[in-house]
Amino acid sequence: MKLEQTLKDYGLKEKQIKVYLACLQLGTGPVVKIAQKAGMPRSTVYEILESLRGLGLVTTFLKKKVRYFSAEEPEHIVRYAETKVNLLKDVLPELNALAGKSRQRPSVRFYQGKGQMQIVLDEVLDEATELIAFGVSEDLLSLMGDYHKNFVATRIKRKIPLRLILRDSPTAHERKRIGQQELRLVKIVPANYDYHGLIYIWKNKIAMFSFAGDLVAVVIESKELADMQKAMFENLWERVS
Repeated sequence: MKLEQTLKDYGLKEKQIKVYLACLQLGTGPVVKIAQKAGMPRSTVYEILESLRGLGLVTTFLKKKVRYFSAEEPEHIVRYAETKVNLLKDVLPELNALAGKSRQRPSVRFYQGKGQMQIVLDEVLDEATELIAFGVSEDLLSLMGDYHKNFVATRIKRKIPLRLILRDSPTAHERKRIGQQELRLVKIVPANYDYHGLIYIWKNKIAMFSFAGDLVAVVIESKELADMQKAMFENLWERVS
């Protein structure tokens, strides 16, 4: 279900999602009714409601000595999330200054799920002036769907050229055929090895995406490691026709 997956990408756990949706459908209700709606034990639901309250997703009040819970309107949640983002933006210069003190060592960030993968791809678009990549085109196109179409359109609009090495497949040849009109140069290597993923390299960063099993992305920021990956790419690029 797309709704549940979106809430999962937002950071909620499966039981939190069930309780929040039950609470949203009821509008307002005591724990016992919310538990019945969610199909979960009352004691468990109470703990989950408290955790949702801490996240700003539900509110509570007393009525005739009975505690009632109400789900926040979805619009309020979006505004709450935007407020938290803006608060972080306000202190971003200070955070960057602190991080700069330890930039000599590589930094590694992990992301999980389609929604968090999109965060990494947005970072690529915001920072890259040119892009090189290894990958399997079928994985990216099938899993990221409409988002990838928007990613390509934005990359073209921002005039970010891409050189891409793809594993041999009909889709890879199609990407090569239309590459010029999409600021993309493609070279194709034999499909001798089975793998599912994508690697983007730009500036001092490497983003690695795994499309097999759990959707995972890893971003490494290191000039030395990025330079090594670029050297490997250039060596292979020169060898492939």
